[in-house]
Amino acid sequence: MVREGEPTATDAVSAPGPDGRPRRTTRRFPLFTRDTARPEGGGRAAPRDAPAPARQWPILAVTGAVGLGLLLTALDLFKVGTLLIGVALLAGGIMRWTLPDVGMLAVRSRFTDLVTYGVLGVTIVLLAMMAQPNPLLEIPFLDDTLHFTIRT
Repeated sequence: MVREGEPTATDAVSAPGPDGRPRRTTRRFPLFTRDTARPEGGGRAAPRDAPAPARQWPILAVTGAVGLGLLLTALDLFKVGTLLIGVALLAGGIMRWTLPDVGMLAVRSRFTDLVTYGVLGVTIVLLAMMAQPNPLLEIPFLDDTLHFTIRT
């Protein structure tokens, strides 16, 4: 039901402009994209009247943990630093999955963000645990693969 005075669109791909009329009345996609939809969950993580850092606390938490991990890596604590980076990405994925609004932590669709944060986080954690010397995790088939690919 369309109420009088509300902006309406004539088809599925047109969007109303500032004056309330559809910008396009054709079903053909535009040559240049001028706007994009906000990803689901991309709203503020805190109310509008909260200070800016409080509104974007999820991305600040992940970025802060990654920054601390990079600092630890630079201070010659490689394994601890890279583990912290991977755990921070995994925490970002968990926040993206569980919280309804995560602010700027939402980049694309929820599924794409979950896959991206999860794959990168797990990969970085596994590589950090396999780093030499004295690896925390040993995967035998990787050693066999290395010896098979590099023959003398």
